Amino acid sequence: MAEPLTPGQVAELRKKHYNATLIALRKPNPELAILRIQPDYPIPEHKPGQYTTLGLGGWEPRMPGCQEEDLKPGEESKLIRRSYSISHPILSDAGQLVVPGSLPWLEFYIVLVRQSETGKPPALTPRLFMVREGERLYMGEKITGYFTLDGVQPDDTVLFLSTGTGEAPHNYLLWELLSRGHRGKILGACCVRYRRDLGYLDLHLRLARQFPNYQYLALTTREADTVKHKVYIQDLITSGQLEERLGGTLDPRRCHVFLCGNPKMIGVPIIDRATGTKSYPQPQGVIEILEGRGFRADQGSKQRGNIHFEEYW
Repeated sequence: MAEPLTPGQVAELRKKHYNATLIALRKPNPELAILRIQPDYPIPEHKPGQYTTLGLGGWEPRMPGCQEEDLKPGEESKLIRRSYSISHPILSDAGQLVVPGSLPWLEFYIVLVRQSETGKPPALTPRLFMVREGERLYMGEKITGYFTLDGVQPDDTVLFLSTGTGEAPHNYLLWELLSRGHRGKILGACCVRYRRDLGYLDLHLRLARQFPNYQYLALTTREADTVKHKVYIQDLITSGQLEERLGGTLDPRRCHVFLCGNPKMIGVPIIDRATGTKSYPQPQGVIEILEGRGFRADQGSKQRGNIHFEEYW
């Protein structure tokens, strides 16, 4: 077990490693946070949909009620880093689209992970949820990723399908589309357990009223009125509800689908390099459903399809 550091040692490590400040924090519920973090340096050039890293030291306190952690000697003085997609505010306080390039900070949408399914205790979010406004942390200086609007044309239909905090990069992508006057239909759908887990619900309902080509579907699976007839993202497609809301069939020639969240929802296939044969995971994910209808998922940055995905887990 690692020995606790002295206050002086902690102060020195924070000074050495931290390069950003939490300037605003909103918690839609106790285990869900929207953070605005301002780095000490200018925001690097990047594209909507990309990600960067956040970090805190192993010396920082953890949220009570999380899986117990037993740091090995030396780990208490190391930086814990994880990648997070960047979210983005869409409307200003005045109700107008946020002006491009006007923000000196980045927004993140993060859920508290109390227990790990792999057995290894979650390291970062139990610490991240202890940070208060005005306190310091680490933010990576590199922003990267291929989950972007590259290839999307002004009249294409664009679908943003997510689970939980997978909605984060979709907010940024949606803001970009609306800011450049996208003419095609845009539909966002997010599946969560409870309505309280929809951190941006009010915003999306407001956007749907303000922009005629945008609509939003909130799917819950544990509420009293939905628990007996759950609709997951996959069901939205196979039942025909998605096409009904769009007012027409999904056309791979003029439609891009963005998937972010639970890997089981996405369903990325394993591809045999020798034969090119795809093996889809079960239960069936969105990629298998849509590829059966003529869509094609991205295969790295050089083989762009019309299904784009980021797995959150």
